[in-house]
Amino acid sequence: MAVNIKEIFGSMVFNDPVMKERLPKDIYKALKKTMKNGTHLELDVANVVASAMKDWAIEKGATHFTHWFQPMTGVTAEKHDSFIVPDGEGCAIMEFSGKALVKGEPDASSFPSGGLRSTFEARGYTAWDPTSYAFIKDKTLYIPTAFCSYSGEALDKKTPLLRSMQALNKQALRVLKLFGVTDAKRVVSSVGPEQEYFLIDRSVYLKRPDLIYCGRTLFGARPPKGQEMEDHYFGAIKQRVSAFMRELDEELWKLGIYAKTEHNEVAPAQHELAPIYSESNIATDHNQLVMELMKKVALKHDLVCLLHEKPFAGVNGSGKHINWSISTDTGINLLEPGDTPFENAQFLLFLVAVIKAIDDYQDLLRVSVASAGNDHRLGANEAPPAIVSVFLGEELTEILTALENDTLYAGKGKTLMEIGATVLPHFPKDTTDRNRTSPFAFTGNKFEFRMLGSAFSIAGPIIVLNTIVADVLGQFADILENSTDFKADLSKLIKKTITDHKRIIFNGNGYDAAWVKEAEQRGLSNLKTTPEALPAFVAPKSVEMFTRHNVFSEHEIHSRYDILLENYSKTINIEALTMIDMVNKQVIPAVLDYQRELAELVLRKKSISSDLPVGLEEDLLNRIAKLSECLKNRLDNLSQQTIAVREIKDNLEMAKAYREKVFMAMSELRMIVDELETLVSSKHWNIPTYAEILNSVV
Repeated sequence: MAVNIKEIFGSMVFNDPVMKERLPKDIYKALKKTMKNGTHLELDVANVVASAMKDWAIEKGATHFTHWFQPMTGVTAEKHDSFIVPDGEGCAIMEFSGKALVKGEPDASSFPSGGLRSTFEARGYTAWDPTSYAFIKDKTLYIPTAFCSYSGEALDKKTPLLRSMQALNKQALRVLKLFGVTDAKRVVSSVGPEQEYFLIDRSVYLKRPDLIYCGRTLFGARPPKGQEMEDHYFGAIKQRVSAFMRELDEELWKLGIYAKTEHNEVAPAQHELAPIYSESNIATDHNQLVMELMKKVALKHDLVCLLHEKPFAGVNGSGKHINWSISTDTGINLLEPGDTPFENAQFLLFLVAVIKAIDDYQDLLRVSVASAGNDHRLGANEAPPAIVSVFLGEELTEILTALENDTLYAGKGKTLMEIGATVLPHFPKDTTDRNRTSPFAFTGNKFEFRMLGSAFSIAGPIIVLNTIVADVLGQFADILENSTDFKADLSKLIKKTITDHKRIIFNGNGYDAAWVKEAEQRGLSNLKTTPEALPAFVAPKSVEMFTRHNVFSEHEIHSRYDILLENYSKTINIEALTMIDMVNKQVIPAVLDYQRELAELVLRKKSISSDLPVGLEEDLLNRIAKLSECLKNRLDNLSQQTIAVREIKDNLEMAKAYREKVFMAMSELRMIVDELETLVSSKHWNIPTYAEILNSVV
């Protein structure tokens, strides 16, 4: 049956056309003013909106509503309430007030707070975010909201995201005003997150406790064939996967999510979905829904969707590339070169502002993608290194070099370029190839930030990008607003910025070992692990910058720092306990059974005739026996390290110990188990292998 995309797209969203149709004109205008300018919504207006929203939702089959929010768990949260209220006569009526729409009060006691409140203090508030449309899912009206504590501090990812958007808007408008741009009333960051994921058969997933509890395999010998032949990338999509993708598209389209591109990725069983760009706030909400629906729809096809950054060793991990740009409400992309010298100068100022921001706050950008899972991925197999750098491509780099050195630039068309009183050429979008090893690459009219892991909320990196660019734009505005010769000072500012921050520009191979040495010589940081990276979040420079732009309070920063450290330690602790459990309950029994079978075979052959050769069996038995002894020692070491590290009181020191002691003990134990997997008979080894898992979908 053919799908009518026009008919189903946004059919479950209380979007602008629905509001126009169902709201009185004055109420619609008041709501749009709130959405556009962030002004307060009066209760009488909220009551009318709530009533219309409730009627629309009930017509769509909804019986409940929920304030949908994004606590600091990395996933979404919701508490469902029905529209039913007693009518006083033993029956029920359906009601939904403006007060219920605008504000909710979920119990906040069990959500991470990082010390923002005491554990026994349960009160938390959700506040409607009218800039993100309400929608219906599973017969429930979902109302996107912010989540804060009793004292008003942010307990979620959305609140600081909205604050960062305000900061970027404020500072970008200051700069645009200097260029005579007065028609733009708002500047927003737009994002298109490319979502990578694995699909495996549910039957093999249920036999792997590590996948169930940790999202990744803790053991697994490399299969005879992985991604070496590069035949999976953009290959023909298998029927079961295609059916999953089609249903996923339809579910996303109903929610107004612009699911656009889907294909096989490089690793076996790996795929990607990419949407069309939308404003950062909406893109964040949509990506959370994408991840949720991927898992939900997969189960309907007897599949399991894995979103971990590195579910399998030896093949590509999964990232979530953030395509980030900034534009005005009049439709001007501020990172796209223009056709006139004036537009080009404006573009160059915004471009060097981003370059300076990335250089000034490279450690903070690394923090925004830091996690135990992403530590496995960064540095190889299509993931960028942990060293933050900016890729501009040959032509744009040459232009900046010419500007820095006051030399004329002869472009592809041999057009001479000057600045200020001189003329910049218009250069096409695709003046260079893409660099898949670059963490932060300019791709014509946007930057692609490739360091983010696939399971992440995109809110964190966007908060950092918005805020650090806002900070630099504010610095530029401070300089140029006091200028008596705008063109000369603009030229001087661009030149100085290029000179001061060109070290962050790198167009080469990020995987090359020589780049590590070169980056160190340039003074760039290389924070390979999460415990190394996180202290940058609470560095005085970061705290001052975030608080100055009202994105985070100092208390909110330190709370998130503690939460990130705790999450890191908890993740590795869960993995260690899972590994210990799997070795005790699955690996050791399999090894012992096979040893017993081999020993019995040797004895049986010797009892029949001393002339029967038993060299193969004895050699294998001895090899496995030696590995078994090593297995015991390394298992004991992991158990001891896991117990010992829990006694550490300081969060940072505990995280370091989990990395340096527990994680290393896990790695050493894995080496033995993976070797045993290659030796023990498949009759005894009941843990699905990589070959079985990665080829489980046929």
